[in-house]
Parts: sequence; structure tokens; C-alpha cells
Amino acid sequence: MWGLSGTLTEQHFWKLSNLIDLDIDSNSFHLDVSSNWTPPFQLTYLFMGSCHIGPTFPAWLQSQKNLQYLDLSNASISSSIPNWFWNISSNLEYLILSHNQLQGQLPNSNIGKFLPNLYFLSFSGNGIIGTIPDSVGHLTSLKVIDFSSNNLIGSIPSTINNCSSLTILDLGNNNLSGMIPKSLDQLQLLKSLHLNHNKLSGELPSSLRNLTGLDILDLSYNNLSGQIPAWIGTAFPNLVILSLTSNMFSGRLPFLLSNLSSLHVLDLAQNNLMGEIPVTLVKLKAMAEDHNMSISSLYDNLSSSRYEERLIVITKGLILEYTITLSLVVSIDLSDNNLSGEFPEGITKLFGLVFLNLSMNHIIGRIPESISKLRQLSSLDLSSNKLFGSIPSSMSLLSSLGYLNLSNNNFSDKIPFIGQMSTFTESAFAGNPNLCGAPLIIKCQDEGTDKSVEDKIDSGFVDQWFYLSIGLGFAVGILVPYFVLAMRRSWCDAYFDFVDKIVKWLLFRKRVTYARNHAQRK
Repeated sequence: MWGLSGTLTEQHFWKLSNLIDLDIDSNSFHLDVSSNWTPPFQLTYLFMGSCHIGPTFPAWLQSQKNLQYLDLSNASISSSIPNWFWNISSNLEYLILSHNQLQGQLPNSNIGKFLPNLYFLSFSGNGIIGTIPDSVGHLTSLKVIDFSSNNLIGSIPSTINNCSSLTILDLGNNNLSGMIPKSLDQLQLLKSLHLNHNKLSGELPSSLRNLTGLDILDLSYNNLSGQIPAWIGTAFPNLVILSLTSNMFSGRLPFLLSNLSSLHVLDLAQNNLMGEIPVTLVKLKAMAEDHNMSISSLYDNLSSSRYEERLIVITKGLILEYTITLSLVVSIDLSDNNLSGEFPEGITKLFGLVFLNLSMNHIIGRIPESISKLRQLSSLDLSSNKLFGSIPSSMSLLSSLGYLNLSNNNFSDKIPFIGQMSTFTESAFAGNPNLCGAPLIIKCQDEGTDKSVEDKIDSGFVDQWFYLSIGLGFAVGILVPYFVLAMRRSWCDAYFDFVDKIVKWLLFRKRVTYARNHAQRK
């Protein structure tokens, strides 16, 4: 059951002397026990994630000598980890204390001696300070190390290469410095390497090419320099995510990147890369598929470990973190570099693309009509380049497009403001002085000409009907009586007799009036 709440006291447990498995994970229970409480049970499995156990570290754990699995994640613990905890149980295999407010440093004692069977270790999302101790290398059974999102400093210890069973190493979001250890190449089983958001410097060590099983390589937001080595395209045949964004890499994009046939995410933004975008990117086969495999399937063998892959993606003008929905991300981000050359038409053959960002470069040429083939495209940012020509009308067919930025280019002519294109505001097209039409306030010249011609046509049409109606009325007034009188002789005689009488009466009235006036003058 999930989502339950309430308070648990010592009385709820005092008869449970045979309890070995306590799983109340993903609930909101509040544990209210005394600081000297000794439980009547000996647990093997304890899962209390999201329950309120803190603020102090639970002292009653000292009595639990048989623990193998312990999960106290998101448990509102804000104290430091006591020294006795590391000697809690030699049987401990699974330890997760993530997303608390834990303080202090990690121990530098030989914890491998006390925890020889530990295979999963996570302290992510806490406030742990200090360096990563060399003693971590003594935990030789570890498969997962997650120290992400803390305040760790110093360099990555070379002893970590002793953890030869590691499949996931996540040290991201800390303040680690120095160079990436060359000795990491001894982690032959490594699938996921996160060193992002640190202060690491230097070039990528060539020894990393020996990590042939890598699926995810995230080195983003560091101070790494040099060229992106060509061997990245050949060393990692199963690579799904490659993120090197926000470093100081220079030189040209390696053509061999196209060999990464499993790649879903290519993020090289915010570097000093130059030259043309390789036409060989069209060979990124996984991006050409409409349906992509779930990244979670990479870790079926660790399904019970509860490690959650995550990635920072800048898209739709926002900085987003993807976790559960990471498998839906198919992205190319080469923005904020010094790339040049024409728009790479081959990209339009990557039918599975969801996000495409080539902004803030020096790319020239036209947007090809074939861009309409990217039916999965949700975000397209080509702003701050030197693109020119008309915006293709075929873009109106991109029914999934929710974000568009074509600003600060040299586009011209009328915006095809139809279909999906009619959903975007003026900001999507700003900074193109030769663009016109909705949603811009600038009207196209042909729109004014068409209006003038239309008014003239309408005016001429009205005039023609006006004169035609006058002519028809005149003709009807003359011809109709003529034909009627011509057809009936008796009507004709009666008509002219009537006319004669009227004329005679008018003449008579005129004579009478004249006679009266003449008499008055006399």
C-alpha cells in the first residue's frame, strides 16, 4: 500500500518479535519512538523511504545486526551519520540514504572490512562535505555508487578502480576538481558514468575508450578542454546518451560520431566547436526510428536497485531534468558553438527526432522542405544563425511542434501562417527584417496590392451594374407599352383618345389662365 499516513509508536511493534521484513516504503508514516528504544525484532529487510524518521539519525538501528537491505531515503534525517553505523551489519548489501539532509563527511576508515558484501551505495541529494575517501575503493563488491548532488570536493580517488564490478558511477552535481582519472578504464563493466556539474578539467583521457560497455556518458558542465576525440565514435557501440555540453571543447565535430548507431541524445552545446556539421549524422540509426527502446531496459539486472537515470536537457527555452520519461528524449543539441556551413539536410532523415537545437552558430542556407518529415519534432530552435530564404510552407505539417524559434536570421517573404505554424507568436520570427505577414505587424507588399486591385475590381463591378440597370429600366419603360399597344388595336385607340383629352384639357387651362391675366392688366 502506498500513500498511507499516521503515527507509528513502540506499541505498534512490541509484539512483533518474529518480524524480519518491514516494508512501508512510499508512505508518509511518522515514527515516534524514544531515543533509547530497542525493537523486539531483528530485521533483514527494512524499507522506510518517504517516512518521517528524523531529524536525528535513528539510534535503534544499532540493535539490527542482520540487516541486508536498508532504505531510509527521503526520511527527513538532517544529522550526520554516526560512526557506529558503518559497523551495523556485515551482511548489508543494499544501502540507500538519499534525499535527506545528511551532514558531515564520509568515513576514511576501512569500511570495506565491515561491509564486504555491499553492492549498492547511495547518498545522493544530501549535504555531505569533504572528499571522497580512498576507502571507497575497498568496497570491491559495489555495483552502484551514487554520491550525486552533495558538496563533495577534491579529486576522484584513483582507488575507485578497485570496484571492478561497478556498472553505475554517479558523482554528478558536486564540486569535484582535477582531471578524470586514467584508471577508470579498469571498470570494464561500467554502463553509466555521470561526472556532470563539477569542476573537472583537462582533456578526455584516451583510456576511457576501454569502457566499451558504456551506455551513458555524461560529462556536461565541467571545464574539460581539447578536441572531442574521434575514438568516441568507435569505442562505445552501445552508447545511448552522450552529453558534453558546457565545457571548453574546440575543433571540429568528428565524422565518426555517426557510428554511434544506438545514440538517442547528442548534446555538445555551449562549447567552442567549429566547422561544418558532418553530413554523416544521417547515419545515427536510433534517431531515424519512430519508436525507441526504453533506457530503463538497460538496467533490468539492477531493477531492484532503484537507481534512476536522469539527464538535464535545455529545450523549449527551458532547463528540464528528465528521469522517468528519459526514454522519450531523442535530441540533437549543437547550440552556442561556432559551427558554420549550410543547414544539414540529412538531419531531416532522422525521423525520430524530438528536440533539435542548432541556435547561436553561423549556419547559412535555407531550411529544406523535407523538414516536414520530422513528424515527432516537439522543439525546433534555429535562432541566431545566418539562415535565409523563405520559411518552408511544409513546416505547417509538423503537428507535434510545440516550440519554434527562428528569430535573428535573414529569412524573407511571407510567413506561412497556416496549420501548426499559426500557433506561434511574433517572438518566434523576430529579428528577421525581411519577413512579413502574420503574426508580425509588418504587412507584405503583395497584401496591399491585392487589396487595391480588389477594391478597383469591386468598384468597376458596381459601376457596370449601375449603368446596366439604368439602360434596362429605360428600355423596359419604352418598349413594354409599345408592344402592348401594338398587339391590341382597341387599347391603342383608347390610349390615344385619353392622351388627346389630357392635351385638350391642358390647352384649355392655359387659355383660361392667359385670359384672366390679360383682363387684370386692363
